[in-house]
Amino acid sequence: MKVIAAYLLAVLGGNANPSAGDLKSILSSVGADSEDERIQLLFSEVKGKDITELIAAGREKLASVPSGGGAAAYSAPTAGTSGSAAAPAAAEAKEEKKEEEKEESDDDMGFSLFD
Repeated sequence: MKVIAAYLLAVLGGNANPSAGDLKSILSSVGADSEDERIQLLFSEVKGKDITELIAAGREKLASVPSGGGAAAYSAPTAGTSGSAAAPAAAEAKEEKKEEEKEESDDDMGFSLFD
């Protein structure tokens, strides 16, 4: 990843075709080791390709990657909606609180911390 970042920095700096030496100097300026194998692999992959096209293709690939949890979306009731739709949600929330209070009780353990 650091080799790719160095390549992109060189291109953004105005060098349309950076060399291996350019990448090595960028990496050494920040104290990172430069690996010749990875640099050559990068050059073999980007040879003859436009960097903007590569970035666009990467974005398309990333768009298909799932990037979120399975949490349900919550929307607050607005002024235009009726209060009856929000009432069941409020009742469910109260029931959940009651269940949590029961779980936190030590009555079922048979002893108290302060006895």
